[in-house]
Amino acid sequence: MLVDSHCHLDFPDFEEDMDDIVARADAAGVKHMLSICTHVTKFDPVLALAEHYDNIFCTVGIHPHNAEMEPEVTSEHLIRMAANAKVVGFGETGLDFFYDKSPRDIQKRQFRAHIQAAREAGLPLVVHTRDADEDMAEILKEEAGKGSFSGLLHCFSSSRQLAETAMDLGLYLSISGIVTFNKADELRDIVRDTPLDRLLVETDAPYLAPVPQRGKRNEPAFTRHTAEKVAEIKGISFEEVATVTTRNFFSLFTKAKPA
Repeated sequence: MLVDSHCHLDFPDFEEDMDDIVARADAAGVKHMLSICTHVTKFDPVLALAEHYDNIFCTVGIHPHNAEMEPEVTSEHLIRMAANAKVVGFGETGLDFFYDKSPRDIQKRQFRAHIQAAREAGLPLVVHTRDADEDMAEILKEEAGKGSFSGLLHCFSSSRQLAETAMDLGLYLSISGIVTFNKADELRDIVRDTPLDRLLVETDAPYLAPVPQRGKRNEPAFTRHTAEKVAEIKGISFEEVATVTTRNFFSLFTKAKPA
């Protein structure tokens, strides 16, 4: 069994064939999916989808791209929105200095509010980080000093130093189809050296379809290709990767209950 620990099933890309997407995931051994919220103002469709399917969970949060256009949230606001049984974490949230679609100070304030919610509610944090390694490490360490929180760095493709900082703080790394790309040697080296019990796998669907599905719309069934690549990199069986990453998911997302 596999879990797609990060996908965006509420996006328009999927609205015509959700039943087929869930069926193809099941046939590929992907038995659970975590659908990620990117706007608190568009949370209702995310939650409705999770409530419709027994094997889909969701989060609530604001993507850093949307930090300026969305209302500035408090931890109390986020915690109230996470009351439903299908809401198992906060995010995605974090820092994106590659596109800088929202001012950096607003990204940081929104990020810290999500961390506070994760700390207070005891639910994990789904972190997006791109071209912001130094600031990300600084905030994670500062916030950990205020009290522990759990979470993961999703679609990990940052530096080894940030990976080590995150793991020192008890966070997980979630690996996407990027690990299958030709130019991802540095990421493959990090995956090779990261203990399997600190890894999850994901699609980030509809984006970043892995080899051999490059150029197609990504979907949860393709999680299998990423897991197979992780197994190849680490020199272990696919079955071991599937078993351990699934166990890691449910150990981290303790509110999620297997269907």
